[in-house]
Amino acid sequence: MAIGCFDCCSRTGYDSIGNTGPRFGVRHLQCVLVFFGLAVAYGMRVNLSVAIVAMTDCNATNPNFPEFDWNESTKSYLLSSFFWGYVVTQVPGGYLSAIFGAKYMLLVGVFICSCLALLTPFCALFGGWKLLVVLRAAQGLCQGVIFPSTHTFLSKWAPAEERGRLVGYCYSGSQFGTVVMLSVSGYIASSPLGWPSIFYFSGCAGILWSIIWFFLCASTPAQHATITPNERRYIETSGQLRRASDAGREEFQPRPNLRTPWLRILTSLPFLSLLLAHCANNWGFWTLLTQIPTFLKNVLGMDIKHNGPLSALPYFAMIILTCGFIWLSDLLKRRGSAMSLSFSRKLFNSLGLWLPMLALIGLGFITKGEASAKLVIGLLTLAVATNAASYLGFHVNHMDLSPNFAGTLMGITNCAANVMSILAPLIVGLLVKDETNPTQWRIVFYFTAFVYFIGNLVFIIFGRTSVQSWNSPVSAQQSRTPQADANEDEERARLIDS
Repeated sequence: MAIGCFDCCSRTGYDSIGNTGPRFGVRHLQCVLVFFGLAVAYGMRVNLSVAIVAMTDCNATNPNFPEFDWNESTKSYLLSSFFWGYVVTQVPGGYLSAIFGAKYMLLVGVFICSCLALLTPFCALFGGWKLLVVLRAAQGLCQGVIFPSTHTFLSKWAPAEERGRLVGYCYSGSQFGTVVMLSVSGYIASSPLGWPSIFYFSGCAGILWSIIWFFLCASTPAQHATITPNERRYIETSGQLRRASDAGREEFQPRPNLRTPWLRILTSLPFLSLLLAHCANNWGFWTLLTQIPTFLKNVLGMDIKHNGPLSALPYFAMIILTCGFIWLSDLLKRRGSAMSLSFSRKLFNSLGLWLPMLALIGLGFITKGEASAKLVIGLLTLAVATNAASYLGFHVNHMDLSPNFAGTLMGITNCAANVMSILAPLIVGLLVKDETNPTQWRIVFYFTAFVYFIGNLVFIIFGRTSVQSWNSPVSAQQSRTPQADANEDEERARLIDS
């Protein structure tokens, strides 16, 4: 399995840098594959958002393809149905990826979702919007396992010294897929291929990725056929965050010592602060992306929903800033050896939540006018793009707290956070009775800014980066004190920075 394909770079072609592992190794190849996996997953998530415009107004795009007479209520069901299934499989996804291997959970999730994407035009033509709702909910069920499985996967492959960097690069694939899909879907729909090809292209891309993933990926370093002993040792013993037996565990072996300590997880203050930060992040992020277009259209008279490149601008800026924040993190690590891992996580989480908070406060002062519309787009882009800093904050904190149960933790927090994504637009509907009234929108922006503020404040006060005692539930029977956690934070940072 891929033994011959990458011998040149996996066995003899590495540029070894001593005890820090190769500069480009198998772990980087795995992260490249995760990047494109998340890209195709998000492409399939947002494809209907653009395609539905062409599906309900073919005369404006391509009159040679069927058109559907769907009202706004039907469209809302179609666009939200994905998340009905998405929320359900978050926790099971993390749990199952720890048992059967993240490689196979990611493979199954993306492959089945891709096959369903290919069936989308057929379901729309012959089953109507109701069958399409069922299909989109099924796609959500498939993709619900992706983020938890990705966290499980990266907890095995990302060394502690590179964890923030690799997680940031991997998860930026979701923005990359969104940018590509939003940018090209309009052109595909107006081409001779028509709107069905939007789903065919995204589905075929997912199947192609699944094939490559199957042959070139392994759930753990110990299972990869071409990894060097030096790189495997570096990953498994990195920062002494986990024992080699944990990181290189063969997944077909029984795991009697790794029962999920549900009660201890759900009563852990560091985990609860992480949960709140994730919920606050999603509340603000989805409020921005779902409500700002309505604000622009009804208050400022500008409709960006039908402008694919303009809609993709915040995501594109987010990709750029992800690289910028990763560079800044590396720079601070090199020049500020005294900066602890805990301070780094909280610094970047503050940038990722409080900079969007400031942008939202600025939106509350916007008035009508062409210049105001440009300012809103600038603030929207700033709010979405600076959120990328959270990839080096709470997004990676699941792995800090528990390398063994990172996927399960991500499943719990992502499930709760996506419930917030559903509730946020409903709350906006209660607060905004007149969509043309800037004063009512100001209440929405200030309330969302408050949610951002509280979520990050709690994370700053109660968040931790030390591996929690329940990470090894059998071998660590005694509870840890806050002082012990703080001491481990300092020791852990010293090991990593050295």
